[in-house]
Amino acid sequence: MAASPPIPGFEPRKIRVLGVDPAVAGATGYGVIETDGKRSRLMRFGHLRLPKQATFAVRLREIHFLISGLVEEFSPDAVAVESVFAALNMGTALKLAEMRGVVLLAAAQARIPAHSYTPREVKASIAGYGAASKQQIQQMVMSLLDLSECPEPADASDALAVALCHAHVSRARSRMALALDKGLSAVAGGNLPAARISVPRGR
Repeated sequence: MAASPPIPGFEPRKIRVLGVDPAVAGATGYGVIETDGKRSRLMRFGHLRLPKQATFAVRLREIHFLISGLVEEFSPDAVAVESVFAALNMGTALKLAEMRGVVLLAAAQARIPAHSYTPREVKASIAGYGAASKQQIQQMVMSLLDLSECPEPADASDALAVALCHAHVSRARSRMALALDKGLSAVAGGNLPAARISVPRGR
């Protein structure tokens, strides 16, 4: 992605993001990154795969335990999780929503803000367009984290993409807030002309 022009006075701070890619049938991927807005580094990635005979209640418990442990170990500034994919059938979508629920609960219990992103939002943020292929996303994850090989399994790579998406969005919001604040300060200080408002005279 092209670098944004610098904003005077904007000094991005380092943030840690825990990305989570929940899955009903397969593995739930996770990834922790740290970024200063210019460079991002990988801190941990992996996945949770339970036996097929594990009940859904056990899956929810283990995912909550996993996320709570990662939050305690890394103290992330934010948790980013992929939202429910609209094309899923109703049963799968409901189960996935419950899995996301325990992730959000673990974040809330640690008083850490949680953010959700659709697959299209993640792809647009990482690759520049929302229809990017899984392989293209994996290549961008490798590039952005300066890795020599793609994190495996793909669930972990997807989780890192979600974390990087939030890092990009968070930095963009910070830049926008600073630019807006500077603009309002300039108007208040008389450095910029205030908008003229024409009021029609009564007859």
